[in-house]
Amino acid sequence: MRAALDAVYREHARRVFSTLVRLLGSFELAEEALHDAFLAAAEQWPAHGVPAHPVAWLVSAGRYRTIDRLRRERRFTAWDDTLADTLADPAPGPDALAEARDEIPDDRLRLVFTCCHPSLSEDARIALTLREVCGLGTEAIAAAFVLPTPTLAQRIVRAKAKIAAARIPYEVPGPAELPARLTSVLRVVYLVFNEGHAARDAGLADEAIRLARLLLVLMAPEPPAETRGLLALLLLSDARRAARLDANGALVPLDRQDRRLWNRALIAEGCTLAEAALRQRGFGAYALQAA
Repeated sequence: MRAALDAVYREHARRVFSTLVRLLGSFELAEEALHDAFLAAAEQWPAHGVPAHPVAWLVSAGRYRTIDRLRRERRFTAWDDTLADTLADPAPGPDALAEARDEIPDDRLRLVFTCCHPSLSEDARIALTLREVCGLGTEAIAAAFVLPTPTLAQRIVRAKAKIAAARIPYEVPGPAELPARLTSVLRVVYLVFNEGHAARDAGLADEAIRLARLLLVLMAPEPPAETRGLLALLLLSDARRAARLDANGALVPLDRQDRRLWNRALIAEGCTLAEAALRQRGFGAYALQAA
C-alpha cells in the first residue's frame, strides 16, 4: 500500500494541490490540506483500498479536513469571501465523491497563470512556479539558482503575499488578455530550461520540458503556436544533452559533437512540433528558433 500511495502522490499531488488552491483561495491552506489529505489516505486506504477516483477522494478529504479545522479555530485568511463560501458548504454525504469525481477540473493551468502573473518579478515567477506547480523543494530551487535557502524562501513568501494582497485572480485569462499573459508563462518556462541547460542541471531542464508539455496538453485542442514552438525548441536543444560534455565535463562545441549521441526521438518530435507551429497564425520567436 505504501508503494501505491507513493505512486498516487508522484502522479497526482500537484493536481490535487491546484484544485485545493482554487477551493480554499490560499496557497498556505492548500498546502496544509494536501498534507491532511495524504495523511487521511495513509490512515484509510490500507483498510479500504485505493479509491477508484483518488484525485476526487484526496480533494474532498483535504477540503473538509481544512473546513473542520477552520471552524474549530474560528479564523479566516485574507480571502474571506472564498473561505466563507467554503465553510458554508455542508459536509459531504455518502454520494459526494460519486457526484464530484467528474466535476474536478485540472486546475494546474490556472495555477501556472497565477504563479506567472506579470505583476510579480521575473525571479519570483520562476521560483513560485517551480515550488507550487512543479512541487520542487525550496532547498532544491535555491541550490539550482545558487542562492541561500532563506533568500529563496523569502522570495516565495513575498510573491504569495503579493498575490493575496493584490487579489490576483486564480484563473486563466480571457481571450483579450491571453496572448500577453501567455508570453509571461512561456518566458518563465524558457528561463527555467535555460538555467538548467547552462548550469548543466538536468533536473531543471527536465522540469521545464515537463511544464511545456503540460501547457500543450492543458491548452488543447488548439494550443497557440508559440506553445508548440517553445516545446519544439526545448526538445531540439535537449536532444544534444548526451553529446554536450566530454569525459572531463567540459563543453563540446556543436561542430565537434558526436551526433550518434543525439536523441533522435526528441529531434523527430521537435521537428513535428516546429512545423505545426509554423503552419499556425501567430507564431513567434520560439517557433522560429526551433525552425
